[in-house]
Amino acid sequence: MIGHTLSSMKTMEQPRHTQDTTTINGWFERVKTTSLPTVSLSLKQRSSLPPSLPPRLLQIFLSISLFRVFFSCICIRHLLPVFSRPVLARLLFTWVLIICFRLPPSHCSGIDLIRLVPIFFQFRIGSHCGNGGRRADYAWAEVSFLLGVIPVFVAWIYSEFLEYKKISSPAKFLPFSNKKWRNFQKHRKDVNGGNVGMFKKEETFKNPIKLNQCHSDNNLVELGSETIKEDDRAILLEGGLTKSASAKFNGSSVKVNLIRFLTMDDSFLLENRLTLRAMSEFGAILTYFYICDRTELLGHSTKKYNRDLFIFLYLLLVIVSYMTSLKKHHDKSAFSGKALLYLNRHQTEEWKGWMQVLFLMYHYFAAAEIYNAIRVFIAAYVWMTGFGNFSYYYIRKDFSLARFAQMMWRLNFFVAFCCIVLNNDYMLYYICPMHTLFTLMVYGALGIFNKYNEIRSVMAVKILVCFLVVILIWEIPGVFYIFWGPSAFLLGYSDPDPSKQGLPRLHEWHFRSGLDRYIWIIGMIYAYYHPNVEKWMEKLEETETKRRLTIKTSIVTVSLFAGYLWYEYIYKLDKATYNKFHPYTSWIPITVYICLRNFTQHLRSYSLTLFAWLGKITLETYISQFHIWLRSNQPNGQPKWLLSLIPDYPFLNFMLTTAIYILVSLRLFELTNTLKTVFIPTKDNRRLLHNSLAGIGIALCLYCIGFILLQIPHALLDKSGLKGLCGIK
Repeated sequence: MIGHTLSSMKTMEQPRHTQDTTTINGWFERVKTTSLPTVSLSLKQRSSLPPSLPPRLLQIFLSISLFRVFFSCICIRHLLPVFSRPVLARLLFTWVLIICFRLPPSHCSGIDLIRLVPIFFQFRIGSHCGNGGRRADYAWAEVSFLLGVIPVFVAWIYSEFLEYKKISSPAKFLPFSNKKWRNFQKHRKDVNGGNVGMFKKEETFKNPIKLNQCHSDNNLVELGSETIKEDDRAILLEGGLTKSASAKFNGSSVKVNLIRFLTMDDSFLLENRLTLRAMSEFGAILTYFYICDRTELLGHSTKKYNRDLFIFLYLLLVIVSYMTSLKKHHDKSAFSGKALLYLNRHQTEEWKGWMQVLFLMYHYFAAAEIYNAIRVFIAAYVWMTGFGNFSYYYIRKDFSLARFAQMMWRLNFFVAFCCIVLNNDYMLYYICPMHTLFTLMVYGALGIFNKYNEIRSVMAVKILVCFLVVILIWEIPGVFYIFWGPSAFLLGYSDPDPSKQGLPRLHEWHFRSGLDRYIWIIGMIYAYYHPNVEKWMEKLEETETKRRLTIKTSIVTVSLFAGYLWYEYIYKLDKATYNKFHPYTSWIPITVYICLRNFTQHLRSYSLTLFAWLGKITLETYISQFHIWLRSNQPNGQPKWLLSLIPDYPFLNFMLTTAIYILVSLRLFELTNTLKTVFIPTKDNRRLLHNSLAGIGIALCLYCIGFILLQIPHALLDKSGLKGLCGIK
């Protein structure tokens, strides 16, 4: 049918640009050598087709089709504005074959459109690697992601349209008929003793904002005040959703919500418009990740290390942060109630922030000479995992399932979708499984027999058991692979580097987790004695000046001496030798830093809020750097290249990519928390279970559909003879 269409185009009027037209027509004449059987439908066969789709599904399919056609036409119109419509039609078809399906020009004619549909699901995008070009098929997980995100995106667009109609024509969206309005007025009169309410019916027609304040879309609420709740008006919970919005989503059963979503129920879409927007934005960001790291649309450049530039940029950031974001805090201790601020939250966030900057610069500039320092930074992150989680569970005694689910969501929601969309192993982002493991171990240590955590002997036994477990799994040869062997499907990693092909799947997990296997326990111990240290510091601050200065000077001297010994005899070792000592010595620089950072009240009360702000999004910046700041260009690949948006201008490119990278990471942090408030209820374990089962069920369905869609083309291509033509194995 495409062949007949191309032939009929020749009989149309000649375009204005005869030279270009002649060239293209000649090319199409040459490529019409491929003779594949076409599939045509007679009138009788067409009449036997299934009936038309329901209007709602037809709206969805038409929206997607029109969007794709519109995007294609825009691209063609901007790229080839000199051609007439017949030539544009030919070029559009050829462009789809060459660019999307990766077919050579010599095979782009005479192919039936119906036979090209299966090829769409084997869509290929070329990428540059260090050793040349590469082709990567869509994995079935990636197809399932597209199948899930496209309906959400269409539903969000439709909800925005409904919101626009609601604002522009509020009368049509008034949920009361005349009879219901009279009953409502009567109800208000009975409740308020003759006062029929704050607004008249005509006034609510004119002012949709007041209407929204008067009542929800589902039920009547009391009109006792014109102001809405402070929680709903003031702030949106960490990214745009009010408590009432998330409550509406959690108010109905999962089954009802799914049915209303699939049927595109107007009221459901309006109620959950912000949720759909957050999900669509999250999907768009992941698509941007794929474009940056898996396609040829954006370039890449090599890493170059310059010590002078490295130190200059970091010190410049420190100076700017000091001049613009130095802030004094007056928070009080949860234990003593005084403003001691020993290891306060602002300080630990700042700590994470300046370490994260060095960690990222280490990757961007390939600063291999600070490898040992980076190992200490990662150990400090793990130390904070033990310290922070122990402090929370020990003080709050909140071992609820909701709290646990929130922690797991925070650590793994974003990285799970990165693994799906980019076809990477979980262990590529090794920080996430490490923090997940040690969070689970802290939770288990304190959660088991948690009623006895106040007893010192019980806590000592728990910490001792933690040491014994680590020694058993990591120190005794062979036990590690036996214990973690069943989890190889999740924690295994296959490095595409040819020099590492012979390593076991669990080698990376063994190496990464083993480096910091003890430091999380040290963090627990420091958290356990944190109240005692605060009491001692409180007494120290109240002693006479001479004695106070003597004690503090002694602490600083011992700390500096210990740090010097560690630097001379441990830190200066080569990479391989240092890694052997790191699990047993990483607590030394961490302790030295804590002592020096907290030895005076003045130092404790100040922090650089710029670094503290960066410290809050360390997880997002860590994951995002692989794909929108650096490039790996292949599944499971290490980021060996830099993303290049401005070729041949490395500093301008660094500025632009860094700005986009930080903004995207911040938005991902907000979206993760926004969606967490929607899907993770805080005090309803039954609904949490239903949401979890529904999520697993939806994921399995999408995975199965994606798997089937990728199996169909192989059979159809084998039958039609196109498999070899397309280069699909």
